[in-house]
Amino acid sequence: MTLERAAWLFAVLTSWTVAGILFISEYQGYGWVAVAIGLTASINLFSHPDGDEKP
Repeated sequence: MTLERAAWLFAVLTSWTVAGILFISEYQGYGWVAVAIGLTASINLFSHPDGDEKP
């Protein structure tokens, strides 16, 4: 695992953890924002390892 991928994984896990805490604290609106941030960051986990954008 590269450092770049590890950093994105950390961002995803952190945002989903924050979302869980917000949902438990009954802040649903902010929780959904944190989920959206996590989903957006997770896109970078599935990029091609060579950085090539070819399908």
